[in-house]
Amino acid sequence: MANARLVAVVATLVILLEVSTCAVARHHGKPDPCSGEDDGSMLGTLHKHKKPGHCPSPGGGVGDTPGIMTVNGFQKGEDGGGPSECDGKYHSDKTLIVALSTRWYAGGRRCHKPIRITSKQNGRTVVARVVDECDSNHGCKDNIVDTSQAVWDALGLDSNIGEVPVTWSDA
Repeated sequence: MANARLVAVVATLVILLEVSTCAVARHHGKPDPCSGEDDGSMLGTLHKHKKPGHCPSPGGGVGDTPGIMTVNGFQKGEDGGGPSECDGKYHSDKTLIVALSTRWYAGGRRCHKPIRITSKQNGRTVVARVVDECDSNHGCKDNIVDTSQAVWDALGLDSNIGEVPVTWSDA
């Protein structure tokens, strides 16, 4: 009985280690550890796996990355600061837009690209467009999905909460 429990614990740890290794590789542009070769993927994008299911995603679905969603003002004079990094413009808080932490912003490679955001609280999903960086070198945490009020509304969440757990992926 004790041996069976030990085997189960070791198997669980191996799976968790494999998941975290794949997640780190996805976010640091390193070769895919699951395929054993560099598939030419761009920094922060999913890798093409030769063995489906070999390297599961940390969020449950393909490419789901856990993060913390916060609310940001993208209009001139609001708490978001200056214009967005992607286009140098201000944006309406009524549009589905997002600023990603520095490592996820990937040096601007996600500019104007859609991402899928899913609330861990209610399971609702929305697609928003990346327009800005939440600068991790100047106070933004590494796991922030900083969104407009419109994203909170679309997910049916109260932005007065301040922070909610989400998963996100490239759409």
